[in-house]
Amino acid sequence: MDRRTFLSLAAAAALPRPAWAQGSTSGVALYAAVGPVLTHYQVDVAGLTLTPRGSVTLPANVQYVWPHRSRRHLYVATSPGTGSPGPHHVSAFRIDAGGALTPHGNPIPIPTRPIHITSDPASEHVLVAFNLPSALRLYRINADATLGGEVQQPGTLDFGIYAHQVRMAPNGRFAVLVARGNDAATGKPEDPGSLKTFSYAKGLLGNEKSIAPNGGLGFGPRHLDFHPTRPWMYVSLERQNQMYMYRLDGDAIAPEAVFKKDTLSKPAPEALHQYAGTVHVHPNGRTLYGVNRADTTTDFQGQRVFAGGENTLAVYAINQSTGEPVPIQHIETGAIHCRCFHIDPSGRMLVAAHNVPMLVRDGSSVKTVPACLSIFRIADDGKLTFVRKLDVDTRGQVMFWMGMV
Repeated sequence: MDRRTFLSLAAAAALPRPAWAQGSTSGVALYAAVGPVLTHYQVDVAGLTLTPRGSVTLPANVQYVWPHRSRRHLYVATSPGTGSPGPHHVSAFRIDAGGALTPHGNPIPIPTRPIHITSDPASEHVLVAFNLPSALRLYRINADATLGGEVQQPGTLDFGIYAHQVRMAPNGRFAVLVARGNDAATGKPEDPGSLKTFSYAKGLLGNEKSIAPNGGLGFGPRHLDFHPTRPWMYVSLERQNQMYMYRLDGDAIAPEAVFKKDTLSKPAPEALHQYAGTVHVHPNGRTLYGVNRADTTTDFQGQRVFAGGENTLAVYAINQSTGEPVPIQHIETGAIHCRCFHIDPSGRMLVAAHNVPMLVRDGSSVKTVPACLSIFRIADDGKLTFVRKLDVDTRGQVMFWMGMV
């Protein structure tokens, strides 16, 4: 890969720990990726505004981004997409004193499309999840924060079907791979979903265990997040529109969910294909957020238009004694199909990214609802108020990833 294809980009000097949207509010920035173009927006948390500042074009579509624990380096996974011969890479960037990004060492090639990346708490290894075929690979992070070679894993590990996310437990001693599975379709039976856990030590995985109620049938996990201070984990079930809460038990996850909650405000017709999505715990640990997505289309006047469904953020108050997520609000996201949302480090602002424009009925005519970034104010009780949105021209591509740092 020609490193000169990377352009300098203004970036936030303070990266989060250990995940996005945690830490100081100094120098908060938002980045949104449309295909291979990653655009930087200056964030004004007090004024609840976003101002575009510059873009960088990468060699392939941005899939996911994760920071080094030092907050001085950033790792970006890129790929043309599932089934493509490539190129697929993870690249390291250095953040200079002014916040600009510059390539840091050589990008490392990876075999297929990376759907998600993370690192261990010490930033000694990058963990890369692949969706098709489902896999998890680890790559060394050198002492200078450049990327090194792959760590070959002992034995044979089972990574489930259609991995969608990988996260390290807060104690750094085990990893969780979220394997979504797939719905039954066109005569093909359902692929079971699971939560795969692996012990972790110095880049080596082992002691594989699987959480898959009913053999994983009717269990389609997509994303998870950990409570910042309590041994609780929250998992969104994409295909069942539910939110599960699990207790952490030392270096493992208790096999049975303690609480199971609906994500939708009301049941949806099966034809609308509702899906739960990203989940985030508020930095103060008192509120949980999940997103509901719908983008099914139907024919109207010879055009494919939005067929209806729920595009909302579901807000839950977290019981501080039991961890139970109690629904307190459902609020429209402001557009169609929010794939990513993030919370600023101070916990006062939430931004939801909608990945593509869509035609919708407007009485007897049709109009376009653009892809956009929707901005919400977060109240002291965790509830959201819609403030404004910033339309994004996706140029026929997808706003696939967005994060605040």
